[in-house]
Amino acid sequence: MKTLASAACLVLLLDLSPLHADQGLAMRSGCLGCHKADAELVGPSFQDISARYRDDPSSVDRLADKVKSGSPAGDPLLWGQVPMPASPAALDDIKTVIRWMFVEGAK
Repeated sequence: MKTLASAACLVLLLDLSPLHADQGLAMRSGCLGCHKADAELVGPSFQDISARYRDDPSSVDRLADKVKSGSPAGDPLLWGQVPMPASPAALDDIKTVIRWMFVEGAK
């Protein structure tokens, strides 16, 4: 019984980790429709985004806000020629994917 309780606590801790994300969450959140890990698709690669923003402590929140709201009509594009569409994903999921992207993009 004690082992089962310990295992359950470990699983709970892993689920609460801010880096507990994978390609599946990125796919379910719609990210992979426009982005690939290592090559430009419609938008920049995760590696390129990671290289540009991972050292800025405020970047997770700024990027998450940008992903959530998209590129408003008439605003200058920050990257590339295609506006970022607003994401219907939950803000917490977006932040989790961005943190995962920073780790994966650094590889």
